[in-house]
Amino acid sequence: QVQLVESGGGLVQAGGSLRLSCAASGSFFSISSMGWYRQAPGKQRELVAGIASSGSTNYADSVKGRFTISRDNAKNTVYLQMNSLKPEDTAVYYCNAYWVVAGITYNHWGQGTQVTVSS
Repeated sequence: QVQLVESGGGLVQAGGSLRLSCAASGSFFSISSMGWYRQAPGKQRELVAGIASSGSTNYADSVKGRFTISRDNAKNTVYLQMNSLKPEDTAVYYCNAYWVVAGITYNHWGQGTQVTVSS
């Protein structure tokens, strides 16, 4: 059973910081690509940041220089450090795990955590 549990969301003023965590259960974590996505009301879900099993990272242009994704394979946890938050960062943030084994694709989502940035 694969489970992704996000935590760390909340209400913060513009310019503030939050750190999101996503704890994963199961034996897949070290081989998976992990990502943080977000969905604001009335908008499509979008990729915020991703980190491959190798540790390479990628970011949406809108968060480059402000957000940092990292992973701790020993703890089966991926993090998203969010600094210099803006009201437009307000959204539900979702953790995603993706991996392929023997030609079978696995793609799992967490339940989401709300981030609200006040101006």
